[in-house]
Amino acid sequence: MEVESSLIVLDSGSSTEVDEDDDDEGDQREQAAARSPPRLPATWAFSQRAVGSAARGGPMRRRLRQGLRVHYPSQTAAPSRGFPDFLLRAPAASAAEPGSGSTTEISESEEEEEEGEEEEVEWGGEGAALEPVDPPALPSSPRLNARHTQPPEAAPSHSSPAADAERTLQSTQPLLAPPAPAPSSSPGEEGEGDVCSICFEPWTTAGEHRLSALRCGHLFGFTCITRWLKAQGSAAKCPQCNKKAKRSDIVLLYAPKLRALDNSEQEILKKSLEQEQGLRRKAELESAQYKLKLQVVTTKYGQAQQELQELRAMMAGRVPVYSSSSSSSSSLLLGHSQSSRSAQYVFSKAILVSIAGGSRVLSYCEPLSCLLASQPSPHSTLVPGCGVKKVSVVNMKASQYVPIHSKQIRGLSFNRQNDSLLLSAALDNTIKLTSLLTNTVVQTYNAGKPVWSCCWCLDNSNYVYAGLSNGSVLVYDTRDTSTHVQELQPLRSRCPVASLCYVPRAASSSFPCGGLIAGSLEGGCFWEQVNETTYRPHLLPLETAGCTDIQVETESRHCLVTYRPGRSNPSLRCVLMSLTRTPQQDSSALPQVSVAPLQSFSAGPSGKLLTKNAVFRSPGGAGGLVCAGDEASNSTMVWDASSGSLLQKLPADLPVLDISPFSVNGEHFLASLTEKMLKLYRWE
Repeated sequence: MEVESSLIVLDSGSSTEVDEDDDDEGDQREQAAARSPPRLPATWAFSQRAVGSAARGGPMRRRLRQGLRVHYPSQTAAPSRGFPDFLLRAPAASAAEPGSGSTTEISESEEEEEEGEEEEVEWGGEGAALEPVDPPALPSSPRLNARHTQPPEAAPSHSSPAADAERTLQSTQPLLAPPAPAPSSSPGEEGEGDVCSICFEPWTTAGEHRLSALRCGHLFGFTCITRWLKAQGSAAKCPQCNKKAKRSDIVLLYAPKLRALDNSEQEILKKSLEQEQGLRRKAELESAQYKLKLQVVTTKYGQAQQELQELRAMMAGRVPVYSSSSSSSSSLLLGHSQSSRSAQYVFSKAILVSIAGGSRVLSYCEPLSCLLASQPSPHSTLVPGCGVKKVSVVNMKASQYVPIHSKQIRGLSFNRQNDSLLLSAALDNTIKLTSLLTNTVVQTYNAGKPVWSCCWCLDNSNYVYAGLSNGSVLVYDTRDTSTHVQELQPLRSRCPVASLCYVPRAASSSFPCGGLIAGSLEGGCFWEQVNETTYRPHLLPLETAGCTDIQVETESRHCLVTYRPGRSNPSLRCVLMSLTRTPQQDSSALPQVSVAPLQSFSAGPSGKLLTKNAVFRSPGGAGGLVCAGDEASNSTMVWDASSGSLLQKLPADLPVLDISPFSVNGEHFLASLTEKMLKLYRWE
């Protein structure tokens, strides 16, 4: 008995057209029902049929009406709503060749064979359940090519109908096909909704490429759509629908169900990495600084050890063998200025005070540990006028600007009290008291004329002095807020009072009295304070022309007078003088105050600016130092007050206008001010 292979057709959205002849439904229907196999559920597989030609004595053929067609359209066609429920039996040879092509037509003549009987397949009928067998392997392609085989010519055989039906049931192998796969999108379509259509990179839930949308609803990465709209300008459109869009239309989305790449941990780790890198760089910088300091200390320690050995050798009476490098330094150990030469000022930091320039005077506030430099307002349109810039000497940074006057500031001064009150004088005809604790002006006095200088009374902090442009000096009592309490008229010319210094009383036999030194362009005058309301003038024997500044060192009672270059002296000169007071001979003759020159220092050939210089005790503890600005070389010159030798020349970017020594946390500094910069030097 020959068994024919089954014909299997997959339903992948195809349509099947089946026309079947409804004739001959009499006895043939009953015979077909007896021989037909049990009906299977609705599947997309066809059964096989075996032709028992030997038993029946002739070929038994399935008669189909011409025009039975199975169509396989393209995949774009809509799938059929259901699967056809039928069994199509077609004879096949043992070695059947599959047909090729997407459409298969099966037709058969309607002529009846000699001994063949028409079989009709009853669709949807009930039949005996057959034991299913494993289906053959299905092709991977969704389209299954129909296979039609040509039946071989079977030898005629004679068999009974019962045997034929039995062979038919045995040869029929119903196949249970697997359920049709559910339609799924391709991998490319799957990823289209997860990436930005501009850069084709996945969205993120945090960071710069986080999920965002336009008004039209299309989704993009935030940075991509921002750059897109910015590049197109006013004619910006959505990259997908070409609808008008602008920067304000971008909306950040917070949708956790969208398949956006969660990079929040990556962003956190990136920030942590940046912080760690910053801390590492800071630690490396500190380490380098400490290494440099250690190297300096080690060098100094080696030098000290060498000098100690040399001193011990000299004390023992031996003659040591010095090297050329150490002979000069060791020879100075016996000199007076060894302490000043072994240490010097070293550059510490440069701080920008005013970008546009205009800085003039400098002062140091000890209670707040800050330097104050006058400057024009950095925001002249919003806050016009002039004020002071605070510079903290703790971290060496400029902190804030405090507006005070409407015109240029010419003098700054602090008292000996720890109240942080700043006295300032300006060309707007006023002097003001400003509290640096609150950065507000607490008292204003109108002098009626431009004020060139100011200072506090160091014997009584209730009194302040203002030097005017007409040469007079006004005395103010801070307890009286209306006007000045006294005016000190000039004795000679009415030149502006360029400098004011107060000399406090001291238990000194040479100069015990206290008073005010007023320096003008044509000389100086000492106003001895007899009591709170009485001042006795003393003209100082100074040069009659070219005096630009007078500064006083209160402990030694020395004053430093600065002269401009002139015919007799072509260079800038600083003369250190001592204040003396002649003893009183009788009641009729009053004691006289005079000055005696001690040392003279020469600077450059230029002196156009009214610079302020300084005289103070050496940080080393022995002798004093004199500092003055050299306009010709844009530098600060440091001299030894006792010997008059030049110790250092500290360079600057512009002419130095004011110099202020100060100390903080046991360290000594020197500050030099130009129109724009403030340079700090540490004593080492």
